Amino acid sequence: MSRKEEIEARKLEIREEVEATEEVEKIEELTEEAEALNEEEKQIEEQEKQEEEAKEVEEKSFQVEEKSKEERKTMENKEMRNTQEYINAYAEYVKGNDKELRALVTVDGNPTNNSATVEVPDMVYDIVKTAWEREDLMARVRTLSVKGNLKVQFEVSGSAAEVHVEGSGAVSEEELVLGVVSLIPESIKKWISISDEAMDLRGEAFLEYIYDELTYRIAKKCADTLVAKIAALPQSLTANDGVYDSVSANKISAAPAIGTIANAIANLSDETSEITIVMNKLTYGAFKTAQYEANYAADIFEGAKVVFNNTLPAYGTAAGGQVYAIVGDFNHGALANFPNGEGIEMKYDDKTLMTSDLVRILGRRYVAVEPVADKSFCLIAKAGE
Repeated sequence: MSRKEEIEARKLEIREEVEATEEVEKIEELTEEAEALNEEEKQIEEQEKQEEEAKEVEEKSFQVEEKSKEERKTMENKEMRNTQEYINAYAEYVKGNDKELRALVTVDGNPTNNSATVEVPDMVYDIVKTAWEREDLMARVRTLSVKGNLKVQFEVSGSAAEVHVEGSGAVSEEELVLGVVSLIPESIKKWISISDEAMDLRGEAFLEYIYDELTYRIAKKCADTLVAKIAALPQSLTANDGVYDSVSANKISAAPAIGTIANAIANLSDETSEITIVMNKLTYGAFKTAQYEANYAADIFEGAKVVFNNTLPAYGTAAGGQVYAIVGDFNHGALANFPNGEGIEMKYDDKTLMTSDLVRILGRRYVAVEPVADKSFCLIAKAGE
């Protein structure tokens, strides 16, 4: 039994003794004992409180110390992976030789970063980011990194907000109909063959040569895929088994001329703001010719940014009814999801083309890209069917 428990038991006995006696001296004696016990109990509680506070301070100090250790370790790993020695070793790792990198990231056979993942130098991330942004269209698309398949809701229809006047009845409940777009990732791959001379490049020079080229080509394929999906959008929403699973886009038929782009912009939803025009370079020439013939009477592109994508047909060679330009807001209307993050995975093959003194390097990026907002794009098609 603890001292507190003993005190509580004695106080209970004192209470019973007080109730059982009428002697004044006895009652005073018991009262003094009870007061002494109360004071002792108070001191015990105060001591327990101080011990508990000291324990909390000790635990917090331990947590802070552990966090500091982890932060120092993370900083050390970050500093190490950005050293020239590590960058050179990582370049050799990409080539298929992990001996140098293994020596840097292990001590007595154990990984120093507590991870099976090879740390990528920051300069590689910078190369990938820069190369991706060189693809003007994908640089405008919102990105996420969510594992697995992703479902994104979009508004099909909804009632407008209402002004409520004090004292009037309750506002009506919004009638909202939503659709769902599924983003199912796929691997976009690109391989290049490089010579033995290129393989002899060291460190940053080799990584920049490989990552820049492969990343840009993968970004370009991603842009081509998105353009094809937008060009194929239906002009009205259709529910499949009661679910709207694709957004729609308005479509106009017009030749390159003053007013064509303005008409397309007028067919976009109110939510669009950052307007981009996508077209073939030959189509761009046709629009500029129309502007020259009008003696520069107006900006034929209405101040919007023009991005080239030659997977769209040129206006001159497009068939009747075929989409040759897209106008819309790619930041609001499209989404790219990278389930494995925004890096590029590499595979190395020095056997297949060995007799030609060439080495294959394959880059792969797991990505899903889809239009996700209704009427965020307007398709411009050539007149006729």
